[in-house]
Amino acid sequence: MAWKASSSQASVGGLGSGALSHVFIQYPPLRCNIPGSRGFYYDDGNKLLISPTSDQIFSWKTAPFSPLAAPITDSITEGPICSVRFSLDEKIMAVQRSNISIQFWHRETGDTFTHRCKSESESILGFFWTDCPSCDIVIVKTSGLDLFAYDSASKSLILVETKKLAVSWYVYTHESRLILLASGMQCKTFHGFQLSSAGIIRLPKFEMVMAKPEANSKPVLASEDVYIVTVYGRIYCLQVDRVAMVLHSYRFYRDAIIQQGSLPIYSSKVAVSVVDNVLLVHQVDAKVVILYDIFADSRAPISAPLPVLLRGFQRSDISNSRPSTKESESSEASDSNDNEAIIYGADWTFLVPDLICDVANKLLWKIHLDLEAISASSSEVPSVLEFLQRRKLEANKAKQLCLAIMQTMILERRPITMVAKAMDVLVTSYSLSLKTGSYFKGIKTERTPSSVPNVSGPGQATDVFTSRTDGKSVQHEPATGVNSVSFSRPSTYSSSEMEDNCIFEPSKISSNDTQFVGGKVDASAESSTTDNPLNASVSEQQESQLTSPAISPDEMYRSVFAPIEEEMTVEPSYLVAIILEFFRCANLERVKVHPSVYVLTIQLLARSEQYAELSLFIINKVIEPSKEVALQLLESGRQSLQIRKLGSDMLRQLSLNHDYVLLLVQDGYYLEALRYARKHKVTTIRPSLFLEAAFTSNDSQHLAAVLRFFSDFIPGFRSTSDFFTYYNVLNEMSSSVTA
Repeated sequence: MAWKASSSQASVGGLGSGALSHVFIQYPPLRCNIPGSRGFYYDDGNKLLISPTSDQIFSWKTAPFSPLAAPITDSITEGPICSVRFSLDEKIMAVQRSNISIQFWHRETGDTFTHRCKSESESILGFFWTDCPSCDIVIVKTSGLDLFAYDSASKSLILVETKKLAVSWYVYTHESRLILLASGMQCKTFHGFQLSSAGIIRLPKFEMVMAKPEANSKPVLASEDVYIVTVYGRIYCLQVDRVAMVLHSYRFYRDAIIQQGSLPIYSSKVAVSVVDNVLLVHQVDAKVVILYDIFADSRAPISAPLPVLLRGFQRSDISNSRPSTKESESSEASDSNDNEAIIYGADWTFLVPDLICDVANKLLWKIHLDLEAISASSSEVPSVLEFLQRRKLEANKAKQLCLAIMQTMILERRPITMVAKAMDVLVTSYSLSLKTGSYFKGIKTERTPSSVPNVSGPGQATDVFTSRTDGKSVQHEPATGVNSVSFSRPSTYSSSEMEDNCIFEPSKISSNDTQFVGGKVDASAESSTTDNPLNASVSEQQESQLTSPAISPDEMYRSVFAPIEEEMTVEPSYLVAIILEFFRCANLERVKVHPSVYVLTIQLLARSEQYAELSLFIINKVIEPSKEVALQLLESGRQSLQIRKLGSDMLRQLSLNHDYVLLLVQDGYYLEALRYARKHKVTTIRPSLFLEAAFTSNDSQHLAAVLRFFSDFIPGFRSTSDFFTYYNVLNEMSSSVTA
């Protein structure tokens, strides 16, 4: 997608209006300023930001994100704290006290116990809770993994299984249920396990690529340089190569891990975010972010390198909300306010997928995409529409932008071929949403990881201090590691809905829960592995109620075609040509076009007196038959008997007998209408309608025939008011004729 710098429409007080940006953080942040705080930890299993003090644990829910979220407080005994995580049901709190012990609290009863390493030669690197059927908690040690079940009765951990491996450090995300264990002199050899509700899966051993420096020294891969992210339901491992200044990407398949390309980096410190399946590569030193849509085949970014924008910030916000009577207090509030306006601060820690923890100022920000600015930054309309149609978190905004783009293209009388390509994108997206059911869902329900070969969960979150650990409790630098964009995919256009619906097929999965399905593959056979990818579940991916950005034919009519036609801003012939392209796209995708679009086409052709073309469209079923179409043909046929006849024939062909009979009566053919009603047993027409038509003709014989018809075929008609009324009228007409 070719890009150019675009201006965000948001006015940002204090930082200037119209700042250039495609990504923003919304003021105010979640403020987590707790006196005596010992730092922050992120529990990605429960999406909690945790801040301990000497004797308390404060935790804030981050999903759905709210700057007004209040912390939940738990009391603990004093002591060192290396890490904090809650059980997935949030009933048990676990605090790592040292490299050999973890203390557990039952939050309701207050019961506590401590688990310690049995061997002094091994150290605890970290731990995490899991929904694996065989275990509840996994403790990662320098000697491997210990899988435990929590026994509430005995208030202890029961060892289920041990996996012996030499471990230097590890990376884990709950959303993927995937853990990578680093080992070797350069820490570039990895063993991987998925521990999900479907069981335990062992990934093939693999090595990451590291460029050799000019000197003889061998660089050591750090935990801060490796990340697990989920994009479009697929799980990738992203590695920063600081020597080559690139970001390597690896995708997990059921029987192999394949390197899938790399991206250049331009900063010695980089960080990664994933917002609505868009990869954000923060060039921290340069204080800019580059966006990639890795669904596309191109490695080119979808936007120019631009800074993150602080939206909604006013320098008076804090001073107004914190009234002070002393100058010192006012100055302190002002300083605090200025600190909140710092972008890419030295203590920013990026929590994948879309959070930023400002450790120094004790703030939590959520990252957002400015879809309007992104769409305005590219001149390649089909690419922009494809990008917008893949968005979910702000589906309604994406839909409105797509509609506005289509309307603008038509109003500007862009070449029909260009408009046709844009139509193809929207109709294809709508067709796909129908096939996957996402268009009708409106609200997507959460799904848990299913079959064994699937790594479930979309995104990554890490403890700010200790989840990426090499045995030391160290505050981390902002997260580094990125996705590649050279990714294979089966078609030129698809959507995350297709990913979501094609990966959970139990019938395709081996019952052996310790192996991946599929033949052995190497890096040169990547195409053969695309049939067996490890994809992520969408559980926990959606924090809000999501709708599809797909545009139905009815919405296309109401928001694009009809407004343009009402304003009479383009020539009817041009708009008809555009609508015909829409018909072509819909026919290719087997999408049913709303009758309103056909009706509009008839109106436009009739307005231009193109009756011959209209007749051909009807005869060849370019315009599909329907009641609405037939009635419009009758209306437009006032100036063309041929068109009116096509409308009446369509009513009869569609067996719309009631409407056809009414048409005959309105045209004065009430006797023919009676015969047709009798033949087709149409009983829904009021007799008074026929009687009134016969009376209007001033023909007593016709009126007598109509009275006789209803008297013979409608029981009890002779006792109705209509009979007596028109019988008297008939007598008066006969008397006047006799006289």
